[in-house]
Order: sequence, then C-alpha cells, then structure tokens
Amino acid sequence: MSVSKFVSYLRLEKKYSGHTVNAYQQDILSFTNFCEDKYSLVQIERVEYPVIRSWIVELVNSGISNRSVNRKIASLKAYYKFLQQIDLIAANPLAKHKALKTSKKIEVPFSEEEMRRVLSQLPFSDDFEGSRDKLIIELLYTTGIRRAELVNLKMGDVDLSERSLKVLGKRNKERIVPLLVSTIDLFAMYLPLRNELENKVDKEFVFLTGAGNKIYETLVYRIINGYFSKVSSKIKRSPHILRHTFATHLLNKGADLNSVKELLGHSSLASTQVYTHNSIAELKKIHASAHPRGKKSQGR
Repeated sequence: MSVSKFVSYLRLEKKYSGHTVNAYQQDILSFTNFCEDKYSLVQIERVEYPVIRSWIVELVNSGISNRSVNRKIASLKAYYKFLQQIDLIAANPLAKHKALKTSKKIEVPFSEEEMRRVLSQLPFSDDFEGSRDKLIIELLYTTGIRRAELVNLKMGDVDLSERSLKVLGKRNKERIVPLLVSTIDLFAMYLPLRNELENKVDKEFVFLTGAGNKIYETLVYRIINGYFSKVSSKIKRSPHILRHTFATHLLNKGADLNSVKELLGHSSLASTQVYTHNSIAELKKIHASAHPRGKKSQGR
C-alpha cells in the first residue's frame, strides 16, 4: 500500500514521467524481493541499514556498475523519505549513507566542423523522411531540447511567425525556446511534406513516421547515430550529445551561463555547469592568446 502511495506521489505531486516512475517502482520491487529471499522480511518499511548494505554488496558483486547501484539506492532513499513525510517511519535508514564512488562521466560534444559537415555537406533526400531527419538534427542542435521534448512536440507548440517553440520539459515545466532562421527554413520544407501524408494517425504531433504515427525515441536515436557516423568517429553519437553540443558551443562563444540554463530548461545552475568543462578549454586558448603574458610564454 505504501509503495502505491509513493508511486501516486511521484506521478501527481512530483510530476515525474512514466518512465522515471517505473524505474523507481522497479528498484523498490527489486529490494523487496531481496529482503523476502534473504531475510524473509515482507515489510521493507521496517528494514534497518545493515540489510540495505547487504543488498548493496550483492548488487556490486553481481557486476552492476556503481552508477547504477547509486541510482537504485537513490530510489530507495526517496521512498523512505516519503514514508517519513507521511509519518509511517521515524527515521530514514539511508540518511547517513554515502554514495559509491564513480568515475567522472565526460561526454564529448560534436565539433563545429562535424556539425557543419552533417548539415551542409551530407546529402539528405528531398522526400518526407530526408526533410524530417534534417529538421530533427537542426532542431536538436539549435535549441538544445531533449529527445523526449522533441518527440512530444505538437503542432500548436510551433510559432513560426514569432520564431519560437513552446516546450514541455521535465515535471511539466513549460519554456519558450527561440528559433533560428535556418531552422524556420527547414520547417517550411518539412511541414508541406508532412501534411501530404495520407494517414496521419497522430496528427497533432510535429514529427511523424512515414506511416503517420508519432515518432518514437529509438528512431530519433537511429537518425542521429546514422548521420553522424558518416562524419564522426566519436563513440557516443546520440540526441543527448547534440544537446551537450548546443550548450558547449554557446558557452564557447561567450554565452551567459544563466541564459544557457534557461534555454536548456534546467532548474539549477549545477545541472548546466556540467557542460562547462569544454568551454573552459576554449577559454584557456583565448586567455593564452589575448593576455600579454600569454603571448610571451607562447614564444618560448
């Protein structure tokens, strides 16, 4: 019963996506099964930290990465925090738990040259799919929107006269994102072809499959990976890397961190600051070339 209340809380009050809620639910179920199998404990609400620690040990020994273990424990910690809020437990058994150490995950953005080669040199077919694919790449790169935000973009969210998009982000938070002229030009090419589709099943959505259905996240990944594999040797070629590229290129050109935060739809600067490690490398170049002392040291 407590778990179902927690799930309702995540959906209705926290406004988490179905995918996120399901992940929390699966993590709690996994721990529940562990407690029943190993300790014959049915109610995890009364579990103490040593039992949780033994679960952590089992997860690590099974080969699961520290990052994944930390995510599972975060789900459990959130559940116990919720139980505290509704006065079902007095203390959170994970209150003093320290996350397992993980290696810093550095994602390498595409270079400006790689972006230019994809959008200006690669051949895109003149049909519906070619027009759609190019617009998807352009939109992800010039707005920084998330893959899920692109998938769920509706026709009513696009205002070409105002050169803007209304984006529904995480936790149903809306933001307005400006559009570049180049993006509007691609919309002008794509929309007539989209409107010619005979069987538009999900007609309210901007991006459709050839069969007229709403585009899905796996297809967006395949589009990005497919085109960028022709110009880039980077291991990771995903829609999220385009979001990363958007932020990095803006920061490299001197954009204000707060402005990038608003464009990305982040709730805090801490989330945006993960993109600054690449711009710092650019700043070092500028610093060394522009500062008088830097010029002297370069001559050595």
